[in-house]
Amino acid sequence: MKRRFFPLQTKLILSFSTVIIIGIFLSTFTGIQIIGNTIVAQGQEKVKLDLNTAREVLEEEGRTIKNIIRLTASRYFVKDALIKRNRKFLLKELQKVKMDEGLDILNITDNTGRIILRTGNQDYYDDRPENAILKKVLETEESVYAVMIISPEELRKESKELAERAKIRILPTPKAKPRNDTLETSGLIIIAGAPILDDNNNLIGVVYGGRLLNRNFEIVDKIKDIVYKDEKFRNKEIGTATIFFKDLRITTNVRDITGERAIGTRVSEEVYNQVLVNGRPWVGRAFVVNDWFITAYEPIRDINNQIVGIIYVGMLEAPFVYLKNRVVSIFIFIAVLSIIALAIISFITVKRITSPINELYQLTERVSKGDLSARAKISSDDEIGELIKSFNQMVDSLQIATEGYVNLTKTLEQKVQEKTNELEKAMEQLVQSEKLSALGRLAAGIAHEINNPLTAILINSHLIKEKVKKDTKLSEKLDMIIDETQRCAKIVSGLLEFSRQTPPEMKLISINEILNKTLILFETVFLANNVKVEISLDKNLPQIMADESKIKQVLTNILLNAIDAMPNGGTLKIHSQLSLDNKFVEIEIEDSGVGIPKENLDRIFDPFFTTKKSKGTGLGLSISYGIIQQHNGSIEVNSEVNKGTKVKIKLPKLEL
Repeated sequence: MKRRFFPLQTKLILSFSTVIIIGIFLSTFTGIQIIGNTIVAQGQEKVKLDLNTAREVLEEEGRTIKNIIRLTASRYFVKDALIKRNRKFLLKELQKVKMDEGLDILNITDNTGRIILRTGNQDYYDDRPENAILKKVLETEESVYAVMIISPEELRKESKELAERAKIRILPTPKAKPRNDTLETSGLIIIAGAPILDDNNNLIGVVYGGRLLNRNFEIVDKIKDIVYKDEKFRNKEIGTATIFFKDLRITTNVRDITGERAIGTRVSEEVYNQVLVNGRPWVGRAFVVNDWFITAYEPIRDINNQIVGIIYVGMLEAPFVYLKNRVVSIFIFIAVLSIIALAIISFITVKRITSPINELYQLTERVSKGDLSARAKISSDDEIGELIKSFNQMVDSLQIATEGYVNLTKTLEQKVQEKTNELEKAMEQLVQSEKLSALGRLAAGIAHEINNPLTAILINSHLIKEKVKKDTKLSEKLDMIIDETQRCAKIVSGLLEFSRQTPPEMKLISINEILNKTLILFETVFLANNVKVEISLDKNLPQIMADESKIKQVLTNILLNAIDAMPNGGTLKIHSQLSLDNKFVEIEIEDSGVGIPKENLDRIFDPFFTTKKSKGTGLGLSISYGIIQQHNGSIEVNSEVNKGTKVKIKLPKLEL
């Protein structure tokens, strides 16, 4: 018979699937957005800190040159030779200082600022250069340093080689501010000056000198080595640093498409306006020469607070994009896996509920047509089983009643027609009444049965498995259902535990007692993994306020990680004590395992970060960290590769 209604099985499956898919989609989309934004924000914060380091390296270079110049000015031979105007002796000694200290310029003047000697061009002297540093020293009689612009004329006075080194051809650069010239001949120099004082503390002259930044790669390479330590991503250097003369790269480790340093390229107009015009730092995503970087720029100012250049650091964006894509892939994989698993579970659950109902519907139709031999097989002890039992009892009653009426008609022929009519009416009313009653029980049973589908699936799967032990193939399928259901429950439980941790149930506990209880559970595990345990517990530890089950969970996570870190066995040391400041109870767990690489040590508390490949979800230490934070405590991890790992947990003691 063709049905004229929408099947209950289809309704239930569609209802379950719609709710599940919408929930998973919203969770995945929200998670991807939050994590993606967090990764970008962390990158920007990192380059801000890197820019501080770069600035400090540049300042340290200036302080170093200042100290060299100050020490040179304080030497007796310099004072004596200056007073005697012994240029030959001064030239010999100052050239030695210049070479030993790697200076590009080292000059000496009298107390009016007139050049007495240029070490780079000893034949060119007796002039008064326009030099703000020199002017400042003459005014204050103090040592000073700064980053300054040096003109091509001054460079040529020093030496032809220095003037040639300062020349940089200006290359066409996309998005740069339009510029008409094609060659830069001025230079940017770190320069310092110091007064020369006689024995009576009178100013008799000035020593000034410095290092030209044009094509001087020592500083930018030093910044890169300090901040990024030659880290690479797919054979590309992650970090770069640059010093700009105004908007022109004069020293950099940014590479062009040929692999050469990108000297002569320029900064974008957007950065130009922000840093050089408005004098404010710029942090953000930028296309630098031939790749995308997360960058930070800030102005370089001279002694008169005028902007003369830019210092820049940048990190390759590709590692952050790779990390973001990896996280997105994990989210999508979990979402797809959850949808598939829950779809299978929903289908099996709904099938189990609707199959006996469908059979009961067909038998009801047979009974309504007069077939009182129809009986339903009771396949479960739940509400549906009770419904089938009631249906069979109803049909039995109907059959008995029918037989009674048949016998009565044989003995009372005069009332056959009347009794037959009454019987048909009674049967119709009884069938109708039983149908309504059965539908009422069915509705209540369905509401109860689907109240907690995951729990029902697990319980019934185990019960069915006990009855089909001989059927290996079916048993394996049931195992798969159980495993996948438990896995889904574990995944959902893990995510809920990390994102929405329940408040701890605080009570007075002994940390030594909790440790001993936990270690008892691990005795056979230690034995099976050839792990020797050394325990040293302070018996005088005070009690603390804590959630016993949550602290056990933390200890279990750490012990399991320690065992995994010793695949060939080893020694596990467990120690408890009171902290030196007498405010915390400390637990130390130290293994002799493979250790954690330095590059992974800062990431072990990150969600989903794991080095166990197919084992674990990467949530264990994240959850443990959250639990200890809830207890106002701390957890520290120190590790050396091939030497082992030490985990220290600190929990506040109870203040009386």
